[in-house]
Amino acid sequence: MASSPTHPIISAGDHKAYMAYALSLARLSPPAATNFRVGAVLVDADVNSILATGYSLELPGNTHAEQCCLIKVAQEHNLPEEEIGQVLPKSTVLYTTMEPCNERLSGNRSCVERILRLGDKIKVVYVGVGEPGIFVRENQGKKRLEEAGVTVTWVEGLQESILEVATAGHGNGSQNK
Repeated sequence: MASSPTHPIISAGDHKAYMAYALSLARLSPPAATNFRVGAVLVDADVNSILATGYSLELPGNTHAEQCCLIKVAQEHNLPEEEIGQVLPKSTVLYTTMEPCNERLSGNRSCVERILRLGDKIKVVYVGVGEPGIFVRENQGKKRLEEAGVTVTWVEGLQESILEVATAGHGNGSQNK
């Protein structure tokens, strides 16, 4: 990558501030009727360092926010995405404004699969809201992650804003800047 992005300074363990940052990234995603606008932040919790950020459709293809984070780490280390477990710190955590998808209607690998194929590198996922049943009737992302030993923690306080941003472009007056 050409240059390192600048990130806000967030205190260690300030989950709401990390979620607010992820929400600010979600706002960069183009509103569309066929996807949610989601933001994600990958963090080394031991040293409180942001490893990568992402948002829906940031990178070419039908990319999800979590997927963009992982692709950026792969690009930075010149590795295939499935091998980034080699370089992720043992205390890597993921903040995502919406529950990671367990199913992709496009046929692409789900975000849950991407997280789980890294083995035990991501042990905690902080989530802003569950996925509304608009595209997939009942997302089982949280359940599948927890069954695999990943802790899923809800971050309270931003749900209304997250849903407003996520559903912008879906019609019914849910537009956002």
